[in-house]
Amino acid sequence: MSNKVAVYRKEHFNAAHRLNNPLLGAEENANIFGKCNYPNYHGHNYDLIVKITGETDPSTGYVIDMKVLSDIIKKNVLEKFDHKNLNLDTEEFKNLNPTAENIAMVIHSILRKQLDNRYELKITLYETERNYVEYPA
Repeated sequence: MSNKVAVYRKEHFNAAHRLNNPLLGAEENANIFGKCNYPNYHGHNYDLIVKITGETDPSTGYVIDMKVLSDIIKKNVLEKFDHKNLNLDTEEFKNLNPTAENIAMVIHSILRKQLDNRYELKITLYETERNYVEYPA
């Protein structure tokens, strides 16, 4: 029997963004992205769920110390993105459209570098109560 267990850490951050493809004209961007293309940006209250799957440590019973995971998320994700304009204030989205899909992939990439490879990592990002993405799918 496997000792693999999934543990989850939920966090929250607020950020503004504008969805826009500079290779497209203003009308086409407005048609594709709608309200999300407003030139003065708009914001979301994002809910982030970080799922870590791995074997339990026989000495602690933990997959990962949740305090350690919390600190990693706060330092590497929340401090970068919380109360920021993703388009203007972050290097990650200077040249990348900050869709929920791209935000989830960026967060995954950031956290993957901070976690031991023995852990499987999945990001779930809620942009609204009804719209959310998972990466990897």
